[in-house]
Amino acid sequence: MTTKANFPVAAGSIVVPYGHVIGNEKWRGSEIAQRLQGKIRLIFEDDLGLVDFHISNRISILYISEADLVAGDEFKRRLVRFRNASSLGGIIIVEKTQISDQYFLAVQKLVVLELGMVLLPVANQGEASQLIIQLVREQSKDHSSNPFLPKQRSQLVEPSVFQTVQHIPGVGKTKALLLLQQFGSIHQLCNASVEELELVVGQTAAQQIYTFLGS
Repeated sequence: MTTKANFPVAAGSIVVPYGHVIGNEKWRGSEIAQRLQGKIRLIFEDDLGLVDFHISNRISILYISEADLVAGDEFKRRLVRFRNASSLGGIIIVEKTQISDQYFLAVQKLVVLELGMVLLPVANQGEASQLIIQLVREQSKDHSSNPFLPKQRSQLVEPSVFQTVQHIPGVGKTKALLLLQQFGSIHQLCNASVEELELVVGQTAAQQIYTFLGS
């Protein structure tokens, strides 16, 4: 179901009803909106600024499409403004396709290493809608257990960070799990020496990781 929001949506005072998503008006009629209908309650608002979707009072999403990536550097400015202007937890969804693949590595480094936000690649809007539904359901599970615990956000972000680490050259699911268990965060991983990485993933993978994170 899609309706118009009638409650506060200003930055820092966003109110997202339980089990809902607030979407930017520009997404009305899109494939994402159509696929979300019937799965969650989607409410549109035309005053969200840079934010594309709010999935909770604290978590917002910025969507970077294939067209955004090939059009130039404007999406980079959007990312920086999004990071600087919002106190909310930011998740960046990026379309990684055959056309945009050549730009993805640079975007990943900007989002994860320089801006310190979570990046989730998707193939298309259909896959993005499934991801949003999954994130909302994770929030709902946290809400039903204890909405006041600080772990609410970490339970959302950790799987996202895990998926991001998997995209580092030389790292798959197993190595990503080992790295996060050892270093705890992407920030700590970036500061790790080759020797420290070797102890976790071996010499070859350690050198690949160190080169990628240090370049």
